[in-house]
Amino acid sequence: MQFSPDVVAIVLTVKLAGLTTVLLLVIGTPIAWWLARSRSRLKNLVGAVVTLPLVLPPAVLGFYLLVLLGPGGPLGKLTQAMGLGLLPFTFSGLVVASVIYSMPFVVQPLQQAFTAMGDQPLEAAATLRASPLDAFFTVALPLARPGFITAAVLGFAHTVGEFGVVLMMGGNIPGKTQVLSMAIYNHVEAMEYANAHWLAGGMLCFSFLVLLALYSRGWNRLP
Repeated sequence: MQFSPDVVAIVLTVKLAGLTTVLLLVIGTPIAWWLARSRSRLKNLVGAVVTLPLVLPPAVLGFYLLVLLGPGGPLGKLTQAMGLGLLPFTFSGLVVASVIYSMPFVVQPLQQAFTAMGDQPLEAAATLRASPLDAFFTVALPLARPGFITAAVLGFAHTVGEFGVVLMMGGNIPGKTQVLSMAIYNHVEAMEYANAHWLAGGMLCFSFLVLLALYSRGWNRLP
């Protein structure tokens, strides 16, 4: 069955956002835990690096990722040596860029949830002879559940709305790297405003409903 380019772009966007969110929760949880619990002098440096995508223009981030992962970049040479090929202008490249770009939207809510938890629950678990790992999984994670929900929703929604990073890293290849934001750009460029309105309006409603759900549930600890 042949689907329209817009439908393909929507499916690709959902796939990208879902995979990115899962990876961010796996990667971001230990980072957020360390930032919430550590007293290391490197804490501020790591926090600044994680938060950098919030203030860095997406095109700048995409450009440097393109340089690093390109054929002449150190990471590009590494991926080629590992037999992975080059990541720019591939779906895998979009995933890497999306993980980095949406990182603060996942790490910060988790960090805030872990910080708000305090030390008492972990100290109580320690008196019951729970190991640090057991306390983390049986005490910390359940208490931080609202933070995980906020992080997952924000990470997914932020990835859906990407433009500059995906343009630099993925280009605009139909069926391969052309996500929803790029489809809207194509319609506007072709002066197909009716199609652009449908897609843009859908994204507007989606974004509003995401924020409404977060605020109505009290999970509005935004980065």
